[in-house]
Amino acid sequence: MSHPPHHKAETDPVTGYETTGHDWNGIRELNTPFPRIVIWALVLTFAYSVVAWVLLPAWPLGRDYTRGLLGLDQGDMAVKGYQRLAAVRADWLDPFADGDFAALADDAALMARAMPAAARLFADNCAACHGAVGTGGPGFPDLADAAWLWGGDPDTIAETLRVGINSPHPDTRMSQMPAFGRDGMLPPDDIAAVADHVMALSSGKADADSPGATLFADNCAACHGEGGAGGLGIGAPVLADDRWIYGGSRESILTTLKEGRQGVMPTWEDRLSAAEINLLALYVARLGEADAGAGQ
Repeated sequence: MSHPPHHKAETDPVTGYETTGHDWNGIRELNTPFPRIVIWALVLTFAYSVVAWVLLPAWPLGRDYTRGLLGLDQGDMAVKGYQRLAAVRADWLDPFADGDFAALADDAALMARAMPAAARLFADNCAACHGAVGTGGPGFPDLADAAWLWGGDPDTIAETLRVGINSPHPDTRMSQMPAFGRDGMLPPDDIAAVADHVMALSSGKADADSPGATLFADNCAACHGEGGAGGLGIGAPVLADDRWIYGGSRESILTTLKEGRQGVMPTWEDRLSAAEINLLALYVARLGEADAGAGQ
């Protein structure tokens, strides 16, 4: 009975390692030992995992989990971190809870310290809709101009923030543009005439004797004011400027007249403290100051 030839181990003259006996076109495979550093890394990793399983929260138990010997809880750690932050800023934030906006605005040192925090509040809670610098977007008012739906003084802005617009809050501000076309309030030709008049108002070229002007006076002026000056207190936008919430093209205006509009702003009373709302109100009021000054 014959036996396969026994492979005699060869040693690579360069590395000093034995070869496996495999040869690919003159290239020999080395029988290189597994690196010890990798073995030690695996051992240390396994040891660390065992220690972590014992000391830290690790194992799920249905709706709960093991706390570990250290008893750490990330929820408690987050709350404690927030409490430390609140304690640090309480000395300058607490005065805003009183809502004495004139006194607050006159305290230059306090405002210099508070405005960076107000900017962060705005970025976290308002910028998603109103833009990073408050210039608004389709469906969301521009807060950096001088035109306001209910008024731009800090006290009025704070109330808007508190109760929201068309929100679930019992004291919410209410605002709705009727659907003159969908609900059959005006025929298409009249809607087109009103749209032309509204566009003329925004450019300062409105003809008071046009059919659209008469229709506007009969159907729109009660909310938007004489000449489209706006209806402060009822949320009716100014139509006599070039600032638009839903767009100032003829197509956009026709859509608004035909289908109506009803924007929604959430109530922030249950999300932000009174001091934070007042701080935001002062910040938002300042956004429109430059535009208001330019218009004077």
